[in-house]
Amino acid sequence: MGGGLYSSHKKDFDTTRDETRLKPYGDTMNDGKVQLSFTLPIKDGDRAVETARQYVEKLNMTDVQVVYHHSLDKEFTFFVVYASAIPTIDYSSIQVEELEIETMTMEETDKFIEEKFGRKIVVIGATTGTDAHTVGIDAIMNMKGYMGHYGLERYRMIDAYNLGSQVSNETFVKKAIELNTDVLLVSQTVTQKNVHIQNLTELVELVEAEGIRKDVVLIVGGPRITNDLAKELGYDAGFGPGKYADDVATYFVKEIAKRQRKFEKSRRIVK
Repeated sequence: MGGGLYSSHKKDFDTTRDETRLKPYGDTMNDGKVQLSFTLPIKDGDRAVETARQYVEKLNMTDVQVVYHHSLDKEFTFFVVYASAIPTIDYSSIQVEELEIETMTMEETDKFIEEKFGRKIVVIGATTGTDAHTVGIDAIMNMKGYMGHYGLERYRMIDAYNLGSQVSNETFVKKAIELNTDVLLVSQTVTQKNVHIQNLTELVELVEAEGIRKDVVLIVGGPRITNDLAKELGYDAGFGPGKYADDVATYFVKEIAKRQRKFEKSRRIVK
């Protein structure tokens, strides 16, 4: 009897994985289950819970359950809500410019630099503008690195300079010129009212105004940075969460090598 009930219930589950009509996955395929967390500027209580539930329903959600609520102070309440999303998305139509690189080890990168360039690559990094966060840039630059991935300061063939946080774009570019830098690494945490976008755009404009844009590889990283966003803002590449110094180093040494090949080819054509 138990087996019959199980078989009957199993038939009710949608197990189809259709990339043209994707929905979130919670307990079963296509159930649309999502978890949302947010704060409303209202006092905690039954009325607040119902307000949160109805608000999520207005987001085109069904089966809404407020599973947690907590008063932040007298006039603000934090909620965690489970619900089912109705819309689907065509995954097959999504196109992004992904960075497809075969990451080299630190030793492989050092050997690559030595063989291709015969000199050290100069890299400066900083958290620019008013951003005071240093975790990201430290993870890439510092000798100890992060999660077992050594930072650029440990690379034998890289001269790495970590300028720290709250570095103005003017100071950053001035240092780049002073050191005859090959690579500029910018770490940026998303800020209120998209101040980081303005700051990143300003840096690109300053690099261009100083006439060094074509001479440097310009890279930005951060928790919500994507390669698409970076390219849109005028950077060569963008690195988000889950990327380490070896990923970044592999990209910029191969990018410098590619530019060098293009330069040598153009010289042969001119001759």
